[in-house]
Amino acid sequence: MEKISRRRMLLKGGTLGAVGALSMATPAAAKSLWTWKAAGSVAGTGTGTDPKQVWDDETDPVVAALLDRGGVPEVNQLLRSWTYNSQALPAGLPPDVRDYIQSARQLPSWADQAKLKTAGDFYKKRGLYLGLMYAFNSGMMSTAIPNEARAVYYSKGGADMRDRITKTGKLGHDVGDLNAYQPSGDMIVTAVKTRMTHAAVRHLLPQSPQWPVINGWKPIPISQADIMVTWHSLATTAHRTLTKWKLKVSAAEWDAYLHVWQVTAHMLGVKDEYIPNSWDQAESQATQVLDPILQATPEGIALADILLGLASFEQPLLRPPLHALTRYMLGNTITDSLEIPREPFWDWAVKTYWPVFLAIREGAILFVPPDVFWAFDEIIRSGVLFYLGEGQNIYIEMPTANRTTFPS
Repeated sequence: MEKISRRRMLLKGGTLGAVGALSMATPAAAKSLWTWKAAGSVAGTGTGTDPKQVWDDETDPVVAALLDRGGVPEVNQLLRSWTYNSQALPAGLPPDVRDYIQSARQLPSWADQAKLKTAGDFYKKRGLYLGLMYAFNSGMMSTAIPNEARAVYYSKGGADMRDRITKTGKLGHDVGDLNAYQPSGDMIVTAVKTRMTHAAVRHLLPQSPQWPVINGWKPIPISQADIMVTWHSLATTAHRTLTKWKLKVSAAEWDAYLHVWQVTAHMLGVKDEYIPNSWDQAESQATQVLDPILQATPEGIALADILLGLASFEQPLLRPPLHALTRYMLGNTITDSLEIPREPFWDWAVKTYWPVFLAIREGAILFVPPDVFWAFDEIIRSGVLFYLGEGQNIYIEMPTANRTTFPS
C-alpha cells in the first residue's frame, strides 16, 4: 500500500480542519505560562499581562468598523498612492482611519536615527546573508510555527501564496533598506499597512467556518505573542545564525541591527513592554515563546511545499538544492517534520561549500567597498520581488473575506 504522508492527507478536503484542530489541542501546542519580565524590555516596565491574550487595541476597532461598514475596498484603493514615510496621506480617507494612521505612523520616542543608519551599513555588508536567512531560515521556519501557519492557510492569503509571500517579501525588503525609517524610506508605510492587515485578519478569521474551534471557541489570531514569535524567527534567528557562522560583527552593528527590529516591532503594534532591550533578553524570550512551539502541522507542511515551489520557479531540477539549503539553515528535526526530502549530494555540497563561500566573501569585505556588495545584493533582492510580483506594483492591503477554496 502506498504510504500516505501528511501532505497527501491535506488533499482529502474536509479532514484538514479536524486535523488542524487536533494539532492545536496537543500538549506540544499548549500555551505555556508567561514568565518573561518586562524589566528586560525597551519600556523597562509593564503590566505582566500574557501577550497571548493581548492584540491591538488601537488598530482593531478602527479596522473592524471599517470592515463592518464595507469601507475597506475604497481605503485600500486610496492608500495605494501612499508609498513613502514623509508623504501626506491621500485625501478622502474616513476621519477615523486618517486619525489612526497619523498616530500609528509616528516613530517611538526612543528611536535612534544614528543606530538606524548603522543598521543600514550592516545591511550593506551582510544583506545577502540576511536575505537568504529571511527566505530559507525564517521564512521556512514560519511554516513550523503552528499559529502562524494556520492563520496564513485559512486567511485569504492562503489561497494565493504567491501574492502572500510577495507582500511578506516586501516587508523584509523594506526593513533592510538603507533609508528604511528615513523620510524618503517606506518602512513606516509598510509597517502601518501590515498592522492594518493583521487587524483585518483578526476580525475575519473567527468568522470562517474552517477556522478550528478550540475548547468551545474560535481563537483570535495574531496576538502580541504571535507577532513576537515571528519577530524572533527573523531577528533572533538571524543573530543566532550569523553568530554560529562566526562572522566578525562589531558590537555597534549588532546593537544597530537589534534596534531596527525593535523599532519595527513597535511600528507593527507590539507594546514596548514585550520588545526585548538586548540580545540577551531576546534570547531569553525566544527560549520561551519560539523554541518550544516549533512543530509541523498539516497546514504548515502544505505551505512549506508551496513556498519551495515558488522559490524554485516551479522547476523540479531546482528543488533539491533548495531542500538542502533549507535543511542546512533549519536542521534535520524541523525539515524532516515538514517532509522536506533529504538530498544526499546537495546536503553534502551545501554543508561543505557554504563555509568556503562565507570565508571568501568575508575576506573580500576587507578589500571591497560595502557599496559594491550592496549594489549586487539589491539587484538580487529587487529581482526576487519583481519575479514574485510578476512585474506589478506590490500593494499591502486589508482583506475583506477569508479563504473559501481548499484542496479537494
